Amino acid sequence: VDHPGVPNSRLVQEKSPMALEYKGKSVAEQNSVDIAWTILMGRKYSKLRDAICPTKEELLRFRQLVVNIVMATDIVDKDLKQLRDNRWDKAFSESFQEPERDRMNRKATIVIEHLIQASDVSHTMQHWHIYSKWNEKLFEELYVAFKEGRSDTDPSEFWYKGELAFFDGYILPLAKKLRDCGVFG
Repeated sequence: VDHPGVPNSRLVQEKSPMALEYKGKSVAEQNSVDIAWTILMGRKYSKLRDAICPTKEELLRFRQLVVNIVMATDIVDKDLKQLRDNRWDKAFSESFQEPERDRMNRKATIVIEHLIQASDVSHTMQHWHIYSKWNEKLFEELYVAFKEGRSDTDPSEFWYKGELAFFDGYILPLAKKLRDCGVFG
């Protein structure tokens, strides 16, 4: 929702109002959550809200889940990645003891976060035409940012190697993690 077309790091560097509001952390993601949540909390969506989460406790849990899954799409923030990795390890650790309901909720939440990450890059695993279409759009967005002086790097200088590194460093490990926990065959 309302993506500004440049990475969070650029918004922070430019001292954009959005970056200042969110103290430079997951700027676009937090902005998206706030806008979407405000819309969902509107009177016009009260029946939908009641169907999703009829109690205050369920509403708070749903909000927490929404925040977690949208924050999971910030794959550049190393601190968030470390927190997710730690939660994954804790959720799938045999030695960590906790009540069964808490264990199930922890596993469900972390798996959902990883599924959201997979869906965020799903174009990379689809037909070549889909991959090309969405990569072209991303390239154009980055190129416009470069031409406007909002990026220091011309994407045409790193695109091919960047895509290979993204597959090796992010997509394949994510797919293996989801496969190993039983999400994918």
